[in-house]
Amino acid sequence: MNKTLSYLIIIFLSFTVMNSCSLKKMAMNKVADMLASPGSGTVFTGDNDPELVGDALPFTIKMYESLMVSMPWHLGLKLQTGSLYIMYANAFIQAPADMLAQEEIEKQAFLFNRAKNLYLRGRDILLKALDHKYPGFLNRLDKKEFDRALAPMKKVDVPLLYWAAAGWLGAYAINPFDMKLGMTVPGAAALMNRVLQLDPGFDGGAVHDFYTLYYGAMPDYMGGDFTKARDHFKKAIEASGGKITSPYLSLATTVAVKEQNLEEYKTLLNKVLAVDPDADPSNRLLNTINRRKAEWLLKHADDFFLEETGENDNKEKN
Repeated sequence: MNKTLSYLIIIFLSFTVMNSCSLKKMAMNKVADMLASPGSGTVFTGDNDPELVGDALPFTIKMYESLMVSMPWHLGLKLQTGSLYIMYANAFIQAPADMLAQEEIEKQAFLFNRAKNLYLRGRDILLKALDHKYPGFLNRLDKKEFDRALAPMKKVDVPLLYWAAAGWLGAYAINPFDMKLGMTVPGAAALMNRVLQLDPGFDGGAVHDFYTLYYGAMPDYMGGDFTKARDHFKKAIEASGGKITSPYLSLATTVAVKEQNLEEYKTLLNKVLAVDPDADPSNRLLNTINRRKAEWLLKHADDFFLEETGENDNKEKN
């Protein structure tokens, strides 16, 4: 075989390998784009069977994560993976743990720790996605240079910012005595403030629902403010047209409980029950889960209100 023929064979093989890698990358991109498309999430969010979704999500999350490792450049996959970790932690780990009986305190503590871990796992995926898009972002965030870190962000970055902040603060809310994590909370607040600036109507008022919880749950010295909580509650209801029930739960479980306003608590929870989950197909799963929470909270009102306890005590005496 002469040298010219040898060179031609080598060049041909090189192009073949390069083309096959290129085709593989194109195919993976197509799959990733499909999985990360906005409409793909409704397969889960539009379902009316929480158990079915809860059983399916762990496999789905790990599949997304496997693709993400193979395609570290794909921001859509990072958004889907990170946000699914956070949604799963909230809806299928923390929420059931919140409703456990008092004698199951050890199981509850285990589930809370697990939820916290997954919240932070999702947050870190999303923060790294932002750092990949805007090199130096994480370094500036660590230095508390929030304005500088967030200045380049645009409306298209809002989902990454929102879910990162939600996971961050979700983890802190589980254990507010974690001082190390608590020291970083201003970073999470800065991310959510940027969401509010860029897209106040994001996801049917999700950012206003977040602030209803934030201002309603936080103590005064950390920025808690019932007036602000109620203001964001109204904006959340307006943005969703009353079809998303989360704001009612948020105000009921924070401000109404802290003010010991049992009548408002019951009114808000009954509004959750009055909303037909089928009225908003894209949020059917969320509203179905919220109905279960509202029913449990109404049955256990005496766990949160002195007035309710007094009424029960009188019933027992009679």
